[in-house]
Amino acid sequence: MRPFGYHVSIRGGYAQAAQAAAAAGLTAFQYFPKNPRSLAIKSFDKRDAAKCGAICKELGLVSVAHTPYPTNLASSDKDRRDRVVPSLLNDLDIAEHCGSVGVVVHFGVYKGPDPLDGYKRIIACLNSVTEQWDGKAKLLIEIQSGEHTFMGTTIEELAQIRRLCDDPGKLSFCLDTCHMFASGLWQGDTGAAWLDKAKSLGVLERVAVIHYNDSLFPCGQKRDRHAEIGKGHIGESGLKWLLSVPELRHVPFILETPPGRDGTYGEQLTFMRRWGD
Repeated sequence: MRPFGYHVSIRGGYAQAAQAAAAAGLTAFQYFPKNPRSLAIKSFDKRDAAKCGAICKELGLVSVAHTPYPTNLASSDKDRRDRVVPSLLNDLDIAEHCGSVGVVVHFGVYKGPDPLDGYKRIIACLNSVTEQWDGKAKLLIEIQSGEHTFMGTTIEELAQIRRLCDDPGKLSFCLDTCHMFASGLWQGDTGAAWLDKAKSLGVLERVAVIHYNDSLFPCGQKRDRHAEIGKGHIGESGLKWLLSVPELRHVPFILETPPGRDGTYGEQLTFMRRWGD
């Protein structure tokens, strides 16, 4: 079965999160490895994390971690930068023990006077992490919507940042359908131009996860507000088409949308499975 799922809480531990995902009939899930509002280092139960990995391996579940919200690769705040690198290493360590594909991290937000300085900070941060990391879990750089920054909204930026890093083999990508729609990169059309660009620049082959979200706002408004699948502005045809892209058939598609009126993701998962056949 294709890896489809949504975000799962780790309130009861990593193993319980995997069990909850399996009980819900998921074949993939995303989780925050620690408090999503803090960069504080988490001392985690390695046995619990290893059990999570064992459950996923036994059941064929794909798991993906997501960094806490304060993580910013391009921060101009020195105190924040000093905390981001150890926090990311902590996230990677947890993801590795849980058997996860990697850790999703947003491209970065820089609001200083020189845009080039922002890109340099991102590269320096990624280099600092990868030179200290030798596990299998990867950093998954997520494309952005343009809501808080001009940065990270193009396929070219993803390709260039990875190319300029010292150890690109430890970096892959996360595409978010709402982000691409909000930025104007994708208009919800089938056979979209961005896909050809991703193929030609070597980005598509390194996409490790898709955040599969519809959009509450029209294309190009730079408003990152997720809608239920099929109930937003992207439209059914575009979302269905994305599931048909051969290169993405083994990539986990993760919902970050509101649940349906019944409080579950059942209807949206049904759409995904039907469209993905």
